[in-house]
Amino acid sequence: MDPSRLRALLEDIRDGKTSPDDGLRELRELPFRSLGFAHADTHRHMRTGFPEVVFGSGKSAVQIATLLGELGRGGVPVMATRVAPELAAQVATALPAVRYLEVPRMLVLGPQPAPDRGRGVVGVLSAGTSDIPVAEEAAVTAEMDGNRVVRIFDVGVAGLHRLLAHRESIEEAEVLVVVAGMDGVLPTVVGGLFSRPVIAVPTSVGYGASFGGVAALLTMLNSCATGVAVVNIDNGFGGGRLASMLNRVRQT
Repeated sequence: MDPSRLRALLEDIRDGKTSPDDGLRELRELPFRSLGFAHADTHRHMRTGFPEVVFGSGKSAVQIATLLGELGRGGVPVMATRVAPELAAQVATALPAVRYLEVPRMLVLGPQPAPDRGRGVVGVLSAGTSDIPVAEEAAVTAEMDGNRVVRIFDVGVAGLHRLLAHRESIEEAEVLVVVAGMDGVLPTVVGGLFSRPVIAVPTSVGYGASFGGVAALLTMLNSCATGVAVVNIDNGFGGGRLASMLNRVRQT
């Protein structure tokens, strides 16, 4: 349940617009709703400030559509990650209001939140063009959390002048998500040049000895730059969500 929706419900009960029994029926949804195949965490938005996100890989179209529909009750924006195009088409048949974002392979249901929940801008950088799908997953996640996002793609260390050309935009960001495969060096370079927290996201992009992103992951974990934190391989969602939490204005 969205905190604003809960507040409105409590105010309606207080003002006599809603009966206590009707309010109780609404509150029975907390803290989760059993769907048979899953327990939809309807309380997560209240605990963390973010709705539950559906991990689409391994789920059927019916399961994804059901989860998004339940979690998105009342107009709360929700999303599913790692959804293949053919599966997304099936979900859209069952849930026509859903939108599919092809590059990050994400499904979104509900309105785009206003970008007014963060202190500043979240910068999302990618080393190469092949890293863009993971970078877009991070960017869309941050945007769906109500952040302003600037995208700076294809600025890897093979042409360092490309990164420096965006110095002003990078310095204006509050927190940076840096996505890289291959050698995975870009987060270290960014961490050494700019006084911003860097969330490093290794990708599985690379030739054989990159070991599916393990080489980039180890490079990032062994970074000599300070202020660099690392999430798992191809975990753009995790990088975007952490950036959003670091950027968020604290609310009591």
